[in-house]
Amino acid sequence: MQAVERSMPRHNPRLDKRLIITPRLMNKAPAVVVAGGTGYIGSHMVRMLRESGWRPIIIDNLATGHAEAAASAELKVGEIGDKAFVAAVLKEFEPQCVMHFAASSLVGESVQKPGKYWRNNLVQTLNLLDTMLEHGVTQFIFSSTAAVYGNPVEVPIPEDHPTRPINPYGHSKLAVEYALEDYSAAHGLRSITLRYFNAAGAHPDGSLGERHEPETHLIPLILQVASGRRPHIARYGSQHATPDGSCIRDYIHVQDLCAAHLLALRRLEAGAATTTYNLGNGLGHSVNEVIEAARRVTGHPIPMRDDPPRAGDPPVLVADAARARAELGWSPQYGDIETIIAHAWQWERRLHQAARHP
Repeated sequence: MQAVERSMPRHNPRLDKRLIITPRLMNKAPAVVVAGGTGYIGSHMVRMLRESGWRPIIIDNLATGHAEAAASAELKVGEIGDKAFVAAVLKEFEPQCVMHFAASSLVGESVQKPGKYWRNNLVQTLNLLDTMLEHGVTQFIFSSTAAVYGNPVEVPIPEDHPTRPINPYGHSKLAVEYALEDYSAAHGLRSITLRYFNAAGAHPDGSLGERHEPETHLIPLILQVASGRRPHIARYGSQHATPDGSCIRDYIHVQDLCAAHLLALRRLEAGAATTTYNLGNGLGHSVNEVIEAARRVTGHPIPMRDDPPRAGDPPVLVADAARARAELGWSPQYGDIETIIAHAWQWERRLHQAARHP
């Protein structure tokens, strides 16, 4: 099987324009604190902020992130729930906004260790919010999740769909959403919550991508099989209520997620009130379809093994993101599943090469 050659969508010039910013000019740019800025999505956000004329300041405990991903920004190592630490950062940089990507996010682990998820995702976030308010920072962008919907009764899923999470991860994220509404009413905090569906892909130039330990996301796991780092990919259930029996998910490119954050930042800057948006392409792809697409992109067979279905795995999760398109002016640039996989494959080959020649 031969690898497929295809033309990639062109970068959005409005968002990907490379700015020549000297350190002196960067120090005068408006600051944005990026909590969790050395992780997968956060590192892409840091680069986009810098290239768009902002000054990203990362706060991260490096528990799961990678310090080298912070090469283009200032990194402060510490806990988002450490009020003295966060206060010092806010006092030094006087940021306009805080973007919050830091979280524990493994659904299975959340069932086994719920206390960890309530502490990391809720308690630490409340400490962060309190410290922000004490220092006059009133703009906040929160990374939430489609897990707040639980098992959907309507697909595509709109923002006003009932929120009935079925695991501690979803519960903890929804609790923060409620807190943001209350903080807005009581303290004037203005926040935009972005409910991600399935983040995927890598930076188009191959320099940033997904690197979790352990890896749990479908596309990088599939590509590790293609590169020879894993023997097969597990398909969890083949009897779901879907056309081919495998789960259907809405995959959204990491660059498109970051573009939505940048638009949310500009909306808050213009005085927007607290609100919530779904982020997804509105297109569902089954596990079988993703594996077949990866076979076409990589030219590798990618063996598959059937495993029992996972408890609490909804058959279908697809976003209705019409509100984000209408109000933010958001238009995903990388909606094609093969493009998402091709960018991730470029990153996986780089990781594989680095592992072979450390």
